[in-house]
Amino acid sequence: MADATPERTEGPRFAPGHESQGKPAALIAWGLYILSLPSANLLVIVGLIVAYAGRSGSDGLSRAHIDAQIGLFWSVFWWTILLWVGFWACVVGVFTAPALGVALVPLAVLLLLALLFLTVWFTIKSIIGLINLLGDRAP
Repeated sequence: MADATPERTEGPRFAPGHESQGKPAALIAWGLYILSLPSANLLVIVGLIVAYAGRSGSDGLSRAHIDAQIGLFWSVFWWTILLWVGFWACVVGVFTAPALGVALVPLAVLLLLALLFLTVWFTIKSIIGLINLLGDRAP
């Protein structure tokens, strides 16, 4: 007497699908990241949501791009917070300690330039990511 258990063929399949299954989500997320500059960074949030939503159904190259998009967002997010806190600390320092204010103005300008550089770097990195995805290369 053999103990035979019938295989279940019905129900949801939890294994990731084909490698190109997550590619549309990755393409949309890169596009929204690129368009975040003219949209005052509102579309980058939508791009992050698309990346998180497409993460579960992606595999291989698409998953690498989506993981890179999520990592790029969070690294830029925390650097932006840090730079803005530093800038506003300089502004407060200028008005609360006028003797020190002369030294803090160049630092505040430097922090604003760093924010501009970060924004340009984010956009260029997103364009390169999109080009790499279209060419079936890693991010």
